[in-house]
Amino acid sequence: QVHLVESGGGLVQPGGSLRLSCADSTRTFSCDTMAWFRQAPGMEREFVAAINWSRKTTKNTYSVKGRFTISRDNAKKTIYLQMNSLKPEDTAVYYCTARIRWNVQYWNNRVYDDWGQGTQVTVSA
Repeated sequence: QVHLVESGGGLVQPGGSLRLSCADSTRTFSCDTMAWFRQAPGMEREFVAAINWSRKTTKNTYSVKGRFTISRDNAKKTIYLQMNSLKPEDTAVYYCTARIRWNVQYWNNRVYDDWGQGTQVTVSA
């Protein structure tokens, strides 16, 4: 089982930047697909970005295209979400998740096996 630990959340002004990290604390970094989801109060958990290592593919939801970038560092067993030009509507708890293999429904939270505890991102003046 994968153990995922997110960090990097916080309070930032509109237009600012944050970088979230998600570390896999297991001995092997074996999940081929990892992703970020977010959940605002009273809302469904929604897909943000995914990265598939073997296919060298990344996916983003439309609302973050050009602003958020997902990346992976195998040596550190960590994925990142670089968030630029943040907006108040980006405020949410951000969750890291993983699955062993790619799934065409990468945007669907039900296909993922393991989740981190979440990190709060608040965008406010």
